[in-house]
Amino acid sequence: MERVDVSILGREYSLACSVEEKPTLLAAVRHVDQLMLRIQGTGKVSSNERIAVMAALQIAGELLAMKAPDGPLGGLAVGDFKRRIEDMNAVLDDALSGQEKLL
Repeated sequence: MERVDVSILGREYSLACSVEEKPTLLAAVRHVDQLMLRIQGTGKVSSNERIAVMAALQIAGELLAMKAPDGPLGGLAVGDFKRRIEDMNAVLDDALSGQEKLL
């Protein structure tokens, strides 16, 4: 593991990651820092905690809106995929409950 010192919203953090993960970690730090600075710059949110929550929500929204690459799930957003899996799990749970009642 390698120690990586970074700055997010003017605060220093010391993180650990493998050499292979370092470029991805640094890209993530840049993304989070830029987003938090943008939110802070609006002047609508003042506390660092609220800025972090707003940034986390925006990043989660970006992740859930990402589209799957070409293939059987091509064009399906990650959030939609997750909801479909949850729906399938609910159907399976209901079917298994029904089977248990018959036994």
